[in-house]
Amino acid sequence: QLQASGGGLVQPGGSLRLSCAYSGITLDYYAIGWFRQAPGKEREGVSCISSVDGSTIDADSVQGRFAISRDSANNIMYLQMNSLEPEDTAVYYCAADPNRTKIRLGAPSYWGQGTLVTVSS
Repeated sequence: QLQASGGGLVQPGGSLRLSCAYSGITLDYYAIGWFRQAPGKEREGVSCISSVDGSTIDADSVQGRFAISRDSANNIMYLQMNSLEPEDTAVYYCAADPNRTKIRLGAPSYWGQGTLVTVSS
């Protein structure tokens, strides 16, 4: 089970950190990722991290602004979001799968419920 939190209203240029707590799986053995779905748009991948070497892949739209990380000891993953823009407004979802390719394809085995991020002045 995945439980996401940390969403809210933030002004453009601000920061938020999303959290996703896991239970029932061992985070070390899973690739993890974040997705988002903006109103009227399809869900898109934001960032993912490999369970093998810790390498990350970020969407072009968030490179240099967002950073994915995980706390394996406490089974929590994070998405630090900086320099937020109105275009980042979306429901954000965390996800996990033993295979990072499945996350990159948008088909992970485990999904968390969404948390809404609104960037507006």
